[in-house]
This record gives sequence, C-alpha cells and structure tokens, in this order.
Amino acid sequence: MSGFNLQDLMSQAKKQYEVLQKKMQETVVEGSSGGGTVTVKMDGRKQVLGIKIDPEAVKSGDIEMLQDLITAAINGAGQKVDETMKSTMGGMLGGMEIPGL
Repeated sequence: MSGFNLQDLMSQAKKQYEVLQKKMQETVVEGSSGGGTVTVKMDGRKQVLGIKIDPEAVKSGDIEMLQDLITAAINGAGQKVDETMKSTMGGMLGGMEIPGL
C-alpha cells in the first residue's frame, strides 16, 4: 500500500464531484415519443427544461394518448441522462487511482 494517501484521495474525489456537477448542469438531452409528437428537453440533473407538443396531437382530443406520449418522452430523456452520466462517470473514475479497485 505504498503511496496511499486518504487526504489526496478525498481531494481528488471532491474535484471529480465538482466536475460531475458542472457536467450535469451543462448536459442537455432530448427524449421524444410518437414519432416526434412530443419532445422533452432535460438537463443532467433530470430537470425538465421544456416540452414541445405537436398541435395535431391536441386536436385529436385523445388526452390519455397525449399523457402517455408525454410520459414516454420524459422517461426516454431520463434514460438518456442516465446513459450520458454513466459514460461520464466511467471516464472520470478511470482516472482515479484507488488501491484495490
């Protein structure tokens, strides 16, 4: 265990956390459903930034379908955030020298 310094490790982890927080704020993804009928824009913190709904979807009067499309678009955007953050975290952790891992 030569060279293992907990304080250095904690400092490195704090820096990585700050980088991750910034990345989460800057990341913007879109999820859509119904062939683009509903599009949701979401940041890396899973905050919904906006929703676009094709006016034709409203004209049909099928509220249940519209609700399902919105739900699917939000879930799709959330999955994209998860994939993006997982990729980002994997790259960040790869740079950390953690003994035993």
